[in-house]
Amino acid sequence: MNSPAEAKIHTEVVEYKAGDTALEGFLAYDDSDSKPRPGVLLIHDWMGVGDYAKSRARQLAELGYVAFAADIYGKGVRPSDPKEASALAAKYKNDRALYRERLKAGLEQLTNNKLVVSGEAAVIGYCFGGTGALELARSGAPLKGVVTFHGGLSNPAPEDAKNIRCPVLVLHGADDPIVKPEEVAAFKSEMDKAHAKYDFIAYPGAVHSFTRPDAGNDNSKGGGIQ
Repeated sequence: MNSPAEAKIHTEVVEYKAGDTALEGFLAYDDSDSKPRPGVLLIHDWMGVGDYAKSRARQLAELGYVAFAADIYGKGVRPSDPKEASALAAKYKNDRALYRERLKAGLEQLTNNKLVVSGEAAVIGYCFGGTGALELARSGAPLKGVVTFHGGLSNPAPEDAKNIRCPVLVLHGADDPIVKPEEVAAFKSEMDKAHAKYDFIAYPGAVHSFTRPDAGNDNSKGGGIQ
């Protein structure tokens, strides 16, 4: 695999389906090498497959992965402001079966790519997408690993933690006003009861959405980006 400086990153918008619903994801990989490699499924924040998700997919491609930013909302469904985004995100948080359907469609789209090594797929997610990454793991999906960045940790079916088949890494802002301490405690409890393998890192002073430059250092502002 080429170094990031030598990589030739190919990107494309990919239309696919979950049932009868048209979805539009974003694929990125280094096309200067035809050798199969691990894949990473990326789950977007509450604003959908936008510039931020695409930039992260490109970065993953530069590191040598096939990256696919899955579309949870549907083709052409892109919130224009936080109020609309909040309503859309809530739809899936309140209907985990629907959320899982969209997540599994994205994973299938990634793993069917001939450049992805069979059995070598992981999932990462940001904020709303962090919830999704965990939900995909709780569904029993065959993943190599899960990473959630400032993601929601709620789980209406705590017993599903027993289905997790891979290590989980949770990267959390210790000054996050959205994901409250009781949610963190409940997550750790369900994971411990399920004997799931996980690491939980809380960064002191980090706000919600801390991976985004526009989140800043004020948790009341960082909390507005999910």
